[in-house]
Amino acid sequence: MPDAQNLDQFRRDTRAWLEANCPAEMRTPMQGDEDNFWGGRNAKFASDAQKVWFERMRDKGWTVPDWPTQYGGGGLDPAQAKVLREEMAAIGARSPLSSFGIWMLGPALLKYGNEQQKAEHLPKIARGEIRWCQGYSEPNAGSDLASLQTRAVPDGDDFIINGSKIWTSYANYADWIFCLVRTDASAKKHDGISFILFDMASPGVTTKPILLISGKSPFCETFFDNVRVPQSHVVGTVNRGWDVAKYLLQHERAMISGMGGRDGGRPLGQVAADSLGTDDQGRLDDPMLRGQIAAFDVDEAALACAAERAVDLAKAGQLHPAFSSAMKYYGTELNKRRHEILMSAGGIDALEWESERSHDGARARAWLRTKANSIEGGTSEVMLGIVAKRILDLPGA
Repeated sequence: MPDAQNLDQFRRDTRAWLEANCPAEMRTPMQGDEDNFWGGRNAKFASDAQKVWFERMRDKGWTVPDWPTQYGGGGLDPAQAKVLREEMAAIGARSPLSSFGIWMLGPALLKYGNEQQKAEHLPKIARGEIRWCQGYSEPNAGSDLASLQTRAVPDGDDFIINGSKIWTSYANYADWIFCLVRTDASAKKHDGISFILFDMASPGVTTKPILLISGKSPFCETFFDNVRVPQSHVVGTVNRGWDVAKYLLQHERAMISGMGGRDGGRPLGQVAADSLGTDDQGRLDDPMLRGQIAAFDVDEAALACAAERAVDLAKAGQLHPAFSSAMKYYGTELNKRRHEILMSAGGIDALEWESERSHDGARARAWLRTKANSIEGGTSEVMLGIVAKRILDLPGA
């Protein structure tokens, strides 16, 4: 941990580097998923500025600033990583790389992976070379994930995998998958599960997109038909994959909770003023909506503080394992509130579904999309049950 003087110098250096290296276009709020850069074998940049920003941050190790340098990270300690986040937020800098590899798989590999797996996969994640998807939920194993039935049967040095997954985000674009499979059908439900990695280009893997009510969707059905995967691709111990799965779920839920924060976007009051105008005092010209936005802003700030506290506690090894469930629930509800307010602020214009003016109904489609927030990554009901039992220690019904 650097002393205060060194940390102040790091902040000055970081601020100067960001000012010199972050293109102006990358300091504007993202308008949709197309503004994210996901990396991968077939990655395409939305603009030259996006490419420049990604490459500069990649070369600095700041796509994953707190990962060890030997795995492509920046080697920053928790205090330095926090400074970087603050300075990026101060100029509205976009994240250079969106990646399930960064948000979910990477932390699990750092904790449970062997050295060969870390050296093979982590640098490629940091450099945006491989795009990952998550193979968890199944048609009959959603909230009750441990009921999964996708089978992996030993065959020499390999496993033969058969089964299916559902709600696999961006599976049709992914290069590799981190997947839960049942390797011992005779074991208890939470036992006999393994966590395995394999290439989505493997023979026998197919995907089928699922359309949501928003008219768009990142989700897919994913099918495995005699897919051959080396047993060496198991992360952790065979039949102990539930340990890895639980750890990864903490990071997934923390990621989903982040949807409740603005993340560099324009404040709701400014967005609403575009549609409703301001009064003679420069305030949003709708006192009821103004009150709703004020309450939202307070709750958004509380979420940001809780997220920072969670990061600090995690780095110190003091974070309650179930805290991510509380964050996931709160962030989910906050994100749904944000989009309800945006719809109210837009009035009848916000209901436009297909027009150039509405960016193909972006606001309405985003509002409909938020309805899935309380289902994905663990339903809100399950999250509240975990908080009640494991944090509040309430008696069972």
